[in-house]
Amino acid sequence: MTRILLIRHAHSVANQSGILAGRAKGVFLTDQGISQSEELAKRLSGSKISRVHISPLERCHLTIAPLLKSIPSKDRPKIVISEDLSEVDYGKWTGRKLSTLYREKLWKVVQNRPSAMYFPSGEGLAHVQVRAMRAVHSAASEGGLQVIVSHGDVIKSIVAAVLGTHLDNFQKIVIDPASITVLDFDGTDFRVLTLNNTASPIADFAKTSGKKRAVKALLGGGSGKKSK
Repeated sequence: MTRILLIRHAHSVANQSGILAGRAKGVFLTDQGISQSEELAKRLSGSKISRVHISPLERCHLTIAPLLKSIPSKDRPKIVISEDLSEVDYGKWTGRKLSTLYREKLWKVVQNRPSAMYFPSGEGLAHVQVRAMRAVHSAASEGGLQVIVSHGDVIKSIVAAVLGTHLDNFQKIVIDPASITVLDFDGTDFRVLTLNNTASPIADFAKTSGKKRAVKALLGGGSGKKSK
């Protein structure tokens, strides 16, 4: 079986300024983001990660750095940098303030019909979902515990696909900075075990049994955590 942790990068200077950073370089973490990345390392302490699949952008690498540093070099997972996990190419919207973008005619399309949105001189959100899911399936084929570090809209598109909901519903999904969303893959399909988790320790969700298939879905939603 495979467990996949979807991690959004921590709070960045673009988040702080309300700017749509896109693929712009030099977007680093704020002090809050640095604290979030350090807390993330604590939350994932003891997890036996097989691989880390990561966006090429600095803010994602800075987010996962404290965790990787905490792992002894002999146990450190392989790092796979994937363009498929990069931020949305927002084209001419890159670097603009969100407070001004809402006046654009296309803003309503982004909010109400994301599947039809093509950013001026950029890419379409439907394409983003296709490439993001390509990265997810690649990670799922590896087995064990896989970590994906990416961006808010990219992760939202993944969650929408996994839940089988239309991309036009992806604005109903919230993915906060430094949040963890956990997927379980049984070799055939995905399940969401936790969504947008920003507080509780994640180690129990990160455990894999080593079996080829995950536990089947249970009637009543499952029996909960076993008491000791």
